[in-house]
Amino acid sequence: MRWINTLCMGLLLISAASSADDAVQPLPHLKLDPARVAVAGLSSGAYMATQMQIAYPDIFPNAALVAGGPYGCAENKLQVALSTCMKGEPAPDAAALLNVAKQRASSGENGSLKDLAHGRVYLLHGSADTVVAPVVAEAAAHFYQALRSEPGLSDLQVTDDGQRAFGHNLPLAAHGDDCGKSVSPYLGHCGFDAAGAIFAQLFGPPAHAAAADAQGELRRFDQDALRQGGKDALLASTGYLYVPPDCAAGKRCGLMVAFHGCKQNADAVGQAFVKDAGFNRWADVYDVAILYPQTRASFAPLNPQACWDWWGYSGSNYDTRQGVQPAWVVGAVKALGLPIRH
Repeated sequence: MRWINTLCMGLLLISAASSADDAVQPLPHLKLDPARVAVAGLSSGAYMATQMQIAYPDIFPNAALVAGGPYGCAENKLQVALSTCMKGEPAPDAAALLNVAKQRASSGENGSLKDLAHGRVYLLHGSADTVVAPVVAEAAAHFYQALRSEPGLSDLQVTDDGQRAFGHNLPLAAHGDDCGKSVSPYLGHCGFDAAGAIFAQLFGPPAHAAAADAQGELRRFDQDALRQGGKDALLASTGYLYVPPDCAAGKRCGLMVAFHGCKQNADAVGQAFVKDAGFNRWADVYDVAILYPQTRASFAPLNPQACWDWWGYSGSNYDTRQGVQPAWVVGAVKALGLPIRH
């Protein structure tokens, strides 16, 4: 009987340790370098990434958009989002949308676009994508290329990577039979390491190859505690943060905010996106913490697939500094210790 009691006690201790590792913790205060900050996202997350960059160019000068369209595409209309901004029928008018972005910057709804003078934008989309048509993603590239021609923005780096034959997913380095598909968890085994390409495009060539597995810590944190002015940002109660070993030890580190796509939140796919997308391995190489905010599905407002708000379900100012989700993101990066001027 004694050995049974010992075995049971051991199992309880293991269970307790496992629960502690998975416990919701406050966001740590990291030593963050404001010169190495980026946003990245897939699908609705790509739309969210461009919204964050255009609304707060002084905070997020670097952005990676995977299978997303241009800023302001939906015009606060769900039908436009479903037609123009997904199917490309008709194709988004990049020039008109750039004018909107410029007007909002001039009015103070968004930050000054001149803060993107030394920014980097990487646009990745698959030629086999049947969810967000390639013409939509190309419109995003046209938007940024036109932005680059504005006075003072000629050094903005824009890379359009749209000739790879993958579907509506984030490509992984491993090979498999789902590369051309759009199936949960929307991580395609394509033989192309999209996460590695994103890091290289936004932060420069790596000092060395990434390890097979991430060596840092993936933490859960309370998203509700970061509500700005108590406003509900229509997010899940729990988000994730990946902290590389050197960042946890106090080294000055960069920061990437990685936005999942529709139906790719933790409630839908578990930790597949936050663990398996490949970002954490490269975060160790570049000393960049990864913030993985999480949305929640709802029917009031209508967002059953837990998308980021890129058409207006959270309010008409969803893609400006007054939007509840952009404000939440800025509050979260402030809580992490990112120095912000305003």
